Amino acid sequence: MTTNVAETVKTIFDHMPKTFVPEKAKGVKAKIQISLDGEGGGNWLLNIADGRLNVEERKANQPDLKLDMTARDYVRLTLGQTNPMLLFMSGKVKMEGNMLLAWKMQEMFDRKRVM
Repeated sequence: MTTNVAETVKTIFDHMPKTFVPEKAKGVKAKIQISLDGEGGGNWLLNIADGRLNVEERKANQPDLKLDMTARDYVRLTLGQTNPMLLFMSGKVKMEGNMLLAWKMQEMFDRKRVM
């Protein structure tokens, strides 16, 4: 990765509303917590309801889904540089809560619009 991981993470979350595909989120009402460690780490809450996405840099009390990983792995995952199942199976991504949301996320966001 030639760019600064922290800057890339910020760019990804700043652009997330542009990558959101409302039609694919029909009927979804969820709070998804993404917690990242290492350079560029932090906590982001994705609140999806009524075909809308709100992204905040904070922790949720009781998210429907919580994803934990390094910021570097999150960047690679978001940019399509690694396989989500591989990260999960190797223990690099930890999930708590409604795991079906993790798979639904892949549909609700268009990676081609990320950066």
